[in-house]
Amino acid sequence: MNKIIIACLGLVSCATSLFAQNPFIRDQFTADPSARVFGNKVYVFPSHDILATEGKGRVGWFCMEDYHVFSSENLTDWTDHGVIVTQNNVPWVRPDSYSMWAPDCIERNGKYYFYFPTAAKDTVTYGRGFTIGVAVADKPEGPYTPEATPIKGVRGIDPNVFIDKDGQAYLYWSAGNIYGAKLKANMLELDSEVFTLGELPTKGLKEGPYVFERNGIYYMTYPHVENKTERLEYAIGTSPLGPFKIVGAIMDESASGCWTNHHSIVQFKNQWYLFYHDKDYSPKFDKARSIRIDSLSFNADGTIKKVIPTLRGVGVTAATKQIQIDRYTQLSEQGVSIAFLDTLNTFKGWKTIFNQQGAWAQYNSVDFGSKQLKTVSIHVRAADGAVLQIRTDNVDGPVIAEITIPKNAEWKTIDAAVLKAIKGVKNIVVLAKDTKTCEVDWVSFR
Repeated sequence: MNKIIIACLGLVSCATSLFAQNPFIRDQFTADPSARVFGNKVYVFPSHDILATEGKGRVGWFCMEDYHVFSSENLTDWTDHGVIVTQNNVPWVRPDSYSMWAPDCIERNGKYYFYFPTAAKDTVTYGRGFTIGVAVADKPEGPYTPEATPIKGVRGIDPNVFIDKDGQAYLYWSAGNIYGAKLKANMLELDSEVFTLGELPTKGLKEGPYVFERNGIYYMTYPHVENKTERLEYAIGTSPLGPFKIVGAIMDESASGCWTNHHSIVQFKNQWYLFYHDKDYSPKFDKARSIRIDSLSFNADGTIKKVIPTLRGVGVTAATKQIQIDRYTQLSEQGVSIAFLDTLNTFKGWKTIFNQQGAWAQYNSVDFGSKQLKTVSIHVRAADGAVLQIRTDNVDGPVIAEITIPKNAEWKTIDAAVLKAIKGVKNIVVLAKDTKTCEVDWVSFR
């Protein structure tokens, strides 16, 4: 499996454009997404999984050497701003640690403070294990300048920073328990004793704290292993340091069996979102993960409605872009399945396979704009030929295109006329008109 994943790896360059659906970063492994709203954009600061090899990390374990930052104005189109911090450019970090784990970032007084955990090279001064450092920038995308030393008095992983309405900042982290303390205004030093937040579950691993406030309720959210893998849970209180009362789960254990989950929760343009991760591009190795986003909402009493993970994710897809119907909203119960395009390079994505008449895949929220689009293109292969229909709204909706696919063993792009005028945001359904096996990569309109 390691050889397979290594074949997929590659760093992206600055300002690379990416496109949404889950996972929403689609050209590298990412995990532990810390999402923040700065101005009119969402910025996501994840950790960056790579594959360990002999002499480079611990084979078969988590391996991270740097951090990227991504941004979006619409949660659909994402820009990779490249590497912002790497283990080799932080003065106090052991340069061969490969342990640049889950980070966070916060803005204060026009400065951006990026918090990250890792191992120090000076174990006499800072001890063995993890401590937490800070890098500072004038813009969310950097460049970031790391501080010369880590934060004094902090030992652990998964830093999270929260600034309350009165301006007081707090730092949270985990190391067996979840801890919290006040931060000084300089955002670089503790300004109180360290508190153990002991009202949280006492059995099983808990880590990854993420705190936010809504309508006077302080939410302490965290991954917790109650059984074999992590689920996302939360507790609530009336102050940033608790006491907290355990409420329940935000998201259940992953159906994929991914051992970890790690998250953040933000409000953007009047909607709340949960950022989290799974192992989409690496189904057999859960130390190579991928970040996702789904909508989150609250009950009237302030409790969080459980989030059911989706492949469709969030955001609106322009009809003129390549619509990846394998990131479906719904599938028919029979006759359709999803598989990798190339198991040796999973970053090529997935395909949708139809092999039964009437089988369908629905993809919601496609924006056809205000001008009539006249042609539909589909990237497809069907060894024996096939016929597909595209409908709007739902499986019984109006037919807007019927595509006859010639016999072809290789991938080809086939064009057909759009039969009806269609404008605005619509759901689309791709439906098989016969029993012949047909594989679809993407659909696009022009």
